[in-house]
Amino acid sequence: MEQKITAPKKTVNNKAAVRKTIDDFMAALCNKDVKSMVAYYASDAVLFDVKPPLQVRGAIAWRHIWEACLPFFPPSFQVEIKDLVIHAGNDVAIAHYIFRLIATDKDHPAAQTWMRATTGFKKIQRKWKIVHEHGSVPFNPHTLQAQFTLEP
Repeated sequence: MEQKITAPKKTVNNKAAVRKTIDDFMAALCNKDVKSMVAYYASDAVLFDVKPPLQVRGAIAWRHIWEACLPFFPPSFQVEIKDLVIHAGNDVAIAHYIFRLIATDKDHPAAQTWMRATTGFKKIQRKWKIVHEHGSVPFNPHTLQAQFTLEP
């Protein structure tokens, strides 16, 4: 009986690859590198953010949103992520987590809020790209005011 020897299959850890994509995106955000940030999005991504408009369609439109809001971020900051959960298949993945900016200026308004994020990924040409993102902050239904000071 002839025995065939084959090379072991390369195991792809999609969860780890998605986590790396998230970490690399956050590093680009901390560097305020809009060009690198936008490269993580699919060209037809749909985004729901905490600020208007109701939705943003496409990476180019999203780039303009980032360019307009980054001047309001602290001059220097890091991102803290908590409660990250990633579900990953072969070509689609979803992640949800809460995050905040940690600024050297602790009183900076952008460093006061924990936000919620849900991000959908699709593997496009062997790279994980963001196809959908939803960022939010909780609100009080009695006052209709956003709750910026909640802690996890």
